[in-house]
Amino acid sequence: MSNDRYSRQSFLGPDAEARIAACTIGIAGLGGGGSHIVQQLSHIGFQRYVIYDGDEVEDSNLNRLVGATSADALAATPKLHLAKMMIYSLQPKARVAGFPCKWQEKPEPLRECQIVFGGVDSYQGRHELEVACRRYLMHYIDIGMDVHGTEKPVIGGQVILSSPGGPCMRCMGFLSDELLAREAALYGNAGPRPQVIWPNGVLASTAVGLAVDLVTNWTRQGRRHAYLVYDGNASTVKESATLRNLASGSCPHFPDGEVGDPVLLEL
Repeated sequence: MSNDRYSRQSFLGPDAEARIAACTIGIAGLGGGGSHIVQQLSHIGFQRYVIYDGDEVEDSNLNRLVGATSADALAATPKLHLAKMMIYSLQPKARVAGFPCKWQEKPEPLRECQIVFGGVDSYQGRHELEVACRRYLMHYIDIGMDVHGTEKPVIGGQVILSSPGGPCMRCMGFLSDELLAREAALYGNAGPRPQVIWPNGVLASTAVGLAVDLVTNWTRQGRRHAYLVYDGNASTVKESATLRNLASGSCPHFPDGEVGDPVLLEL
């Protein structure tokens, strides 16, 4: 690599720095997981971003929102502003398209990305983001965590890589019509979801590692899909048994012909 700043990343390959700088990354949600992702991508050298979040920093965010301070909570600083400042502080020449809204409200810029990270809270949100990524031939990396139980809390989470031509989140057994219907029936009654910083950090780091491998292929595995399950109590990240047993073949939920802009396809 030509830049000494990235000399300790030389194992990624002789052209890794250029590949990373040329890749456009989308991030939907800049909260506990998304803030970790922004921080790590900026350190690694990613220069092009399309990011979305319409929320402001609150005091309840300070246990998990990387880069946020008590002053930000008092000032109700937009999470989008924090993410931009983190990127520019490490990559002054970065190109950041930031939108203070959900990605669905302004989806067009997302179509310029090669990799999209999802830090959304719902199954429906994950489904919609994966559909968009499949249509525009983008890699989708999903992260999520939850805490179950109170007397003996159990922390669990997942990192999923869904790429066009490979198995989707339905194929992997993560999404289903039943889950989507059950969530829709409980809409508005879910209440606050437990979140803490260290599981988000583990999941975000794992997700960023998948993205770097997509861009540089430094592991020489050519991996295009993944379903990794996080057990916070055991401090392990393992491949899902569902994915290990998944039969090879094309994804039946996203036929190869269903790509591109539906308006253009009708012309």
